[in-house]
Amino acid sequence: MNDTPGWASPGSAPSDGQEPDTTGPAQPTDQSGTDPSDSTSKWSKEQPPAGQWTAPTPQSPPQAPAPPPPGPGWGGRSPAGPGGHGGPGYGPPGSGAPGGYRAPGGWGGPPPAAKPGVIPLRPLGVGEILDGAVSTMRTYWRTVLGISLTVAVVTEIIVVLLRGLVLDNTGSANVLNDPSASASELGRALGDSMIESGVVALVTLVGTVFATALLTTVTSRAVLGKSVTTAEAWRDARPRLPRLFGLIFLLLLIGVVIVAVGVVPGILVAVAGSAGAGAALAVLGGLGASVVAIWLMIRFSLASPALMLEKQSIPKSLSRSVKLVRGSWWRIFGIQLLATVIANIIAMIIVIPFAVLAGLFSGDGVSGFVNGTGGLGWTFLIISGIGSVIGSMLTFPINAGVTVLLYIDQRIRREALDLDLARAAGLQGYGTAGPGTTPGS
Repeated sequence: MNDTPGWASPGSAPSDGQEPDTTGPAQPTDQSGTDPSDSTSKWSKEQPPAGQWTAPTPQSPPQAPAPPPPGPGWGGRSPAGPGGHGGPGYGPPGSGAPGGYRAPGGWGGPPPAAKPGVIPLRPLGVGEILDGAVSTMRTYWRTVLGISLTVAVVTEIIVVLLRGLVLDNTGSANVLNDPSASASELGRALGDSMIESGVVALVTLVGTVFATALLTTVTSRAVLGKSVTTAEAWRDARPRLPRLFGLIFLLLLIGVVIVAVGVVPGILVAVAGSAGAGAALAVLGGLGASVVAIWLMIRFSLASPALMLEKQSIPKSLSRSVKLVRGSWWRIFGIQLLATVIANIIAMIIVIPFAVLAGLFSGDGVSGFVNGTGGLGWTFLIISGIGSVIGSMLTFPINAGVTVLLYIDQRIRREALDLDLARAAGLQGYGTAGPGTTPGS
C-alpha cells in the first residue's frame, strides 16, 4: 500500500527554529529630526527668561515589548530532540528528563498531541497501548473480527477433526487416572497426551501466525486513521508469511533448546541411579532455563512487526527487535504480561461456560467431565470448540495489537517515527512549529 509510512527508515529530527530578532528599538529623535546628542545643533533664538527655566524631567528608558501570551495547552515547548518531543521522556525544566515539554509553574505531563488514528503521535503509556489495541478492534470491527473469526474457525475445525478422528486420548486419560497402572503404561499414556498437546499447539500456532500477519497490517493502518479491507491486508501480508513462519519456528526452536539444555543434566543424573537428586537438578535447571528463555523471547518480541512492516529478513528482524527493546526490557515485559493476562481472562470467561455446557451434554455428564472419565465425544468437541472460536476471535486482536503498538511506541521514542506517521496521515507541518505551539493540536 502506497500511503503507508516508510517503516524501514527512521524519522529525522526536526530542524532547530530560527532565533528571534534581538535587535533593540531605534534611538529616539526629536521632532525636528535631529539627534539630541548632536552638539552641533543650534539653540532657538527665542528663549524663555532665565527665571522661568525648569530642569528637564528624566525620561524612562524604552520598554521591551511584552512577551506573547502562552499558547494553548500546558505551555511552551523546549527545543525538540528526536521525534519532536525533546527526547524519550517528559518533564519540567530541571526535572532530569532529557528535554521534554515545559509548563508554567513547573508542572509536567505531555500536552495534547495529534491523533489521526487510534493512538496519539507521541510516546505512549501502558493504558494508551491497551486502549489502542481495543480501539482498533472497535473502530475497524468488520475487518478485525472478520480476520479473527475466519482464522479461529478454520483452526478449530482442524483441531476438532484431529482430536475426534486421530488423537482420541480417552484410553490415555483412563490410564493416567488409574492408581494401579504400571510405570510403562503411565509413560506411554503421558507420551500420547504430550503428542496430542503438541499437535494441537502446532495447529493453533499456525493460526496465530496468520492472524498476527493480517492484523499487523490492520493495526499499522489504524494508527494513521485509515481503514483496510481483509483482501488488502491479505495482499500486503502474503509475501511475508513464509519468513514470518520461519521466524516463529526459529523462536520456538530456541526456546525448546534452552529448556532442554537446562533439563537434560538432571535427567542424566536420574538415569545414572540417583532419582531424587536428578529430579531436583532437572527442576532447578528447568527453572533457570525458563528464565533465560523468557529473557530472550522478550528481546525478540518485536521481531514480528519489524519483519512485516519493515520487510526485513529474519536475522535483521531479530537484530532490530534487540535494538528497540534495549533499555526497555522490563517495561515491554510488563506490558506484554499484562496484555497476556487480560487476553487469557477474557478467553477463560468465554471458554469455561462452553466447556461446562459441553460436559452437560456429553455421555457421562458433569461428573465424568470433572473426574476426567468421560470420553471426548463429538458433542463435547463441537460445543467446546464454539467457545474456543469466540475466545480466539477476541484475543487475537488484543495480542497482535499490543505487539504492533509496542513496536511503534519504541520507534517513536528512539527514531522519531511520529514525524513519518504524521506525514503519512497528511498532517502538514507536524513537528516544525515554534515554541509555544503543539504540533498537530
